[in-house]
Amino acid sequence: MSSLVSTRLDVREITPRERHTTIFKAFEGLQVAEALELVNDHDPMPLRFQFKDRFPDRFEWIYLESGPTLWRVQITKLPESTAARNDSCCSGGACCG
Repeated sequence: MSSLVSTRLDVREITPRERHTTIFKAFEGLQVAEALELVNDHDPMPLRFQFKDRFPDRFEWIYLESGPTLWRVQITKLPESTAARNDSCCSGGACCG
């Protein structure tokens, strides 16, 4: 997917307890196909797991730089899938029976 980096967020300058909240707010403010470039001093793999829980199938995660002292990750906002909008495969949760 071709994406436009609309926000560069260097979390090294943010206090650790505020980092994830700041990152999630920045991501939620993106339009579909826009990307957030995250800059960090360690591998943000735990954050990736939180993204999977919070935004399943709604983001693409690409490492632009992988240490040893600097990590840069491009997180692109993807469109919501049709399957995610339905409660089940039976359109609205009312299954045939």
